[in-house]
Amino acid sequence: MTPYSGPWTAAEAAHLLRRSTFGATFQDIQNAVNNGLSQTLIDLFIPSVIDPPLAYDAAEQIVNLGETWVAAVYPQDTTANQQTEGARMKSLGAWIAKNLNQESLSLTEKMLFFWQNHFGVTTSGDARAMYQYLELLRQHSLGNVKQLVKDVTIDPCMLLFLNGSSNTVFSPNENYGRELLELFTVGKGTQLAAGDYSTFTEQDVACAAKIFTGYKVQGVRSDTLTQVSSQFMPNLHDNTTKILSYHFSNQTISAAGANEYADYIDVVFNQADTATYLCRKLYRYFVNYEITPWVEQNIIADMALTFAANNYEIAPVLQELLSSEHFFDMEVRGAIIRSPIEMLMAMLNTSDTFANFDLQTTYQIYLSMYGLADQMGQTYAAPPSVAGWTAYYQAPAFYRLWINSTYIKKRFDVANILTSNAFNVNGNQFKIQVVDLLNGLSAPSVAAQVIDDLCLIFFPKDIPAADKLLIKDILTNGLPDFEWTIQYNEYLADPTNPVFYVPVESRMQAVLNVMFKMPQFHVC
Repeated sequence: MTPYSGPWTAAEAAHLLRRSTFGATFQDIQNAVNNGLSQTLIDLFIPSVIDPPLAYDAAEQIVNLGETWVAAVYPQDTTANQQTEGARMKSLGAWIAKNLNQESLSLTEKMLFFWQNHFGVTTSGDARAMYQYLELLRQHSLGNVKQLVKDVTIDPCMLLFLNGSSNTVFSPNENYGRELLELFTVGKGTQLAAGDYSTFTEQDVACAAKIFTGYKVQGVRSDTLTQVSSQFMPNLHDNTTKILSYHFSNQTISAAGANEYADYIDVVFNQADTATYLCRKLYRYFVNYEITPWVEQNIIADMALTFAANNYEIAPVLQELLSSEHFFDMEVRGAIIRSPIEMLMAMLNTSDTFANFDLQTTYQIYLSMYGLADQMGQTYAAPPSVAGWTAYYQAPAFYRLWINSTYIKKRFDVANILTSNAFNVNGNQFKIQVVDLLNGLSAPSVAAQVIDDLCLIFFPKDIPAADKLLIKDILTNGLPDFEWTIQYNEYLADPTNPVFYVPVESRMQAVLNVMFKMPQFHVC
């Protein structure tokens, strides 16, 4: 974890932004180069500010279109209630995609995505509850993980998802208690004996079930309550003293009512395995799926020490990791296969050219983007299981699970849609504004430099000169480079004239279509 002391060029800046955000423009990369590594990291840790989702679908029957529904009741009529929920869930999906596309250069969205996969919660049946849950993750995304786990434990979405709302002294439910240990904190470890997993035992799971008893959820799709909330019911809580296993030094958790769950989580976070387990997940997310013995000893161990020493504040760990020699090592650049969402947003965010459509069209386009990621195997806020997407934990394939014969075709289809074919929504066409992207490069009239700049934006490593020549031939249509210079300058002199605009656009579309289908684009 030695601090990085090598050259700070556009290649290093692009690598950092590629891993820490969902896509940066060419100008963003240049700004990072000019600002230096230290200032760029400071900027990345500034939390993003996000407006709430808005009603845009006519099926919404409580608030006016263009207003937010996050603190609105539902209709009393059953059919109208269901229709309104459908409209709000569509709004939520569009809002999620909008946040990913219009993000500031902050780690917030990247870490929010990490946490919604880490906890694996899916819809609660009330869009307001899911919005509240995502905002809870956002609030703590770069903050204190111990507090995050405490808050998630009694969040209505989690209580509903893992049966916490039905966990009572009369009928203890072990679902959340098990997943808290196995997936969210210490990890399962290796099995030492029946019911003993080297980090916890079945005794600890049973104790956890009792500790978490007594919480109920109220307000789901209510026609009177403006939010979904959790409520502690003392008469449903197990007030016995709980004795943990030898993994936790046989500590006792005394009856403490509504505070008992927090006391238990404090004990869990005192385990060294918690820091190590979480740091392994962070490493796989930001650096590389492969954790060698050397990485375990020299990287993970240091991260875990930093994590515990800072009382589980995540910012110091990420600052240390993202500014380390190891993070910028050429061996780890391009080691991660982009997830569907990362791939999609890498196309959109690097152009920074979303048009100003009306609200309904804008949200419908973003909902379509949300749906494209789903078609490629990843629906934000709806992982396939409580463990999240298998690509983040399933050895030995890990990220390679994003690529198969079905998904690769879908990826190519998306490349075609966003570069050439376009979405048609309410009479408006949406596609990457390739000419705007071109105009933002360092020397748009110089064919070779255009290709160099595009490779910097989209590829994690430099590609062979022969491959660059092939791409440049697509840009110039096989003509000498000076012909491209003439063509671009003619457009620049009369940019609204389709005679000059359309040929430049078509060449750029062809270039991006090819680049988006190259293997180098699908890694970062």
